[in-house]
Amino acid sequence: MKWFLFLGLVAFSESLIMIPLQKIQPLREKLREKDLLRDFLETDPYYKIFKYFGIPQTADVSYEKLRNYLDLAYIGTISIGTPPQEFNVIFDTGSTDLWVPSIYCYSPACAHHNVFNPLQSSTFQFLGQPISLTYGTGSMKGFLVRDTVQVAGLAVVTQEFGLSIQEPGSFMNSAPFDGILGLAYPTISVHGTMPFFDNLWNQGLISQGLFAFYLTAQEDKGSVVMFGGVDPAYYKGELNWVPVTRPFFWQFTIDSISMNGKVIGCNGGCDTILDTGTSLVTGPHRSILNIQNLINAKHSYGGEYIMNCEAVNTLPDIIFNINGIDYPMPASAYIRKVRGHNEGKGICYSNFQATPGNLSQEIWILGDVFLRLYFSVFDRENNRIGLAPAA
Repeated sequence: MKWFLFLGLVAFSESLIMIPLQKIQPLREKLREKDLLRDFLETDPYYKIFKYFGIPQTADVSYEKLRNYLDLAYIGTISIGTPPQEFNVIFDTGSTDLWVPSIYCYSPACAHHNVFNPLQSSTFQFLGQPISLTYGTGSMKGFLVRDTVQVAGLAVVTQEFGLSIQEPGSFMNSAPFDGILGLAYPTISVHGTMPFFDNLWNQGLISQGLFAFYLTAQEDKGSVVMFGGVDPAYYKGELNWVPVTRPFFWQFTIDSISMNGKVIGCNGGCDTILDTGTSLVTGPHRSILNIQNLINAKHSYGGEYIMNCEAVNTLPDIIFNINGIDYPMPASAYIRKVRGHNEGKGICYSNFQATPGNLSQEIWILGDVFLRLYFSVFDRENNRIGLAPAA
């Protein structure tokens, strides 16, 4: 099963609508990835990797290991309540709120995931305000509650979060995660609730008001999100800092996108969001179409673009210039190969995609395709993003 993940918020609450950012796109490659998924589930690389892989600890930094699900989503474990109940979540910089399924959820999706039982937590508090979160093709409806939430060995008391009672549609039936933990700014939180990271910071559980991601596709290493500090073992060289231009999402400015010295996108600058909850790189339709033409990607079924796999050896880097610094994306990053129907043959696809129609047509989103190349620091104290080549 293969799918593209967009975890930016579209709309939320019964009474408040904010800037849209689509989250989830349909599970398009289920059939052609069937063998790959079966192999993945049988070998269970999450446990294979971390059974033998110990993350080196740095003082004042708390680490949460992330499971790489087919290079499409990075999933970590949190616990809620007293005693703790565990959940697998997406740590999503493209949204703000935390939610997990509840025992009161009657949608089929909840039968396939961990559900929170308030009756088994001595620290649970019922708040009751209704919430509604919509993410592209996925959504949830539920109510607000409060309890202790633990991540990376850090316990936030009286954390407000959502419990789902309805998860319409079929997407969550197959999703490899139970819920979402948003890490964007509190300005877009539902009902003005205090997000998890803000409580982590305000309750003095971390020494610095920042968190960072190291995402990798390699099985001999482990992806990680770290809170309260930065571990230089995960990047090369120096961090380059980029100011946040709008404190809703982690939004900043790309100066230009170029190939072979020629600007192919963002001429004169463009607004961009760095989003751990998005799989690909998305941008305005016209700019993306130009890039697809330049890399000779052809439109195929479902809106994807198919490519000759040999192009990975001949196409040049695409350069993202951010705050005066070049960030190359090689062809090996913007072309993905999946198992084809014929034994020994493969099919390749472009990792560029047009921004969904419900978004501003000028916004770009740099997702996991970009983040696997560059270690990223999200600094709330100074409203800036740090980037450096991943180690």
